[in-house]
Amino acid sequence: MSSKNDSPEQGDAPSKSEQTRALILETAMRLFQERGYDKTTMRAIAQEAGVSVGNAYYYFEGKEHLVQGFYDRLAAEHRAAIRDVLATETDLEARLAGVLKVWLDIATPYHEFAVQFFKNAADPASPLSPFSAESEHARVEAINIHRQVLAGATKTKVPEELRDVLPEMMWLSQMGIVLYWVYDRSEGRERSYRLAERGARLTARGVSLARFRVLRPLVREVHDLFTDFLPGMTNAIPDPAKKKADKDATGKGAPAEDERP
Repeated sequence: MSSKNDSPEQGDAPSKSEQTRALILETAMRLFQERGYDKTTMRAIAQEAGVSVGNAYYYFEGKEHLVQGFYDRLAAEHRAAIRDVLATETDLEARLAGVLKVWLDIATPYHEFAVQFFKNAADPASPLSPFSAESEHARVEAINIHRQVLAGATKTKVPEELRDVLPEMMWLSQMGIVLYWVYDRSEGRERSYRLAERGARLTARGVSLARFRVLRPLVREVHDLFTDFLPGMTNAIPDPAKKKADKDATGKGAPAEDERP
């Protein structure tokens, strides 16, 4: 990420620097909603926040990085809000449906803002795209949540060869729900919640079927299709071929995720 990210330790009071960064981000989100993303300038954001333009650029290099800051904040709120779901549910469908519906809850206040900037995010060349290099941190964080969803589903056996593939495909399904949510005009976005429930049911059934060896090549083929044609996908999970080469070279498995640089 290119924005300054001075996250306080848990339990610590936010510093003045953290307060200023949060103020700029909150001000930007409000102006994006009121005026639209394209019509809001960094100068206007700085003026409304009561800081100098230089100070605004110190914390965020531009409007795109403000949105990246929003992505990170939304991801942090989502991680905190799903703790109970992941701690209490062991059924894959219930875990996934809970995680998806919690995301819809967290995102509700930002619905109009999402509509405003979606046309920019939909541009594959835009840094606001969920597949862009700039969005990699938020993307990997979201995929890791789906990895946790799978890992805690004690009743569902996930084949070893698909443990890195399935979380990314689950995240892609979530992106489809997010796209639908942007356009959803039903009361309380009720149709998006129904889509999340039905999507979780379908995903759980698909993962369950993946235990049959004959279907595993199909799952990987679908994944490879996405990685070949969607930018950013190949960097989101370890390359299976490289993982195998590392194992063959060292005689050991690939390092644990928390040991990777």
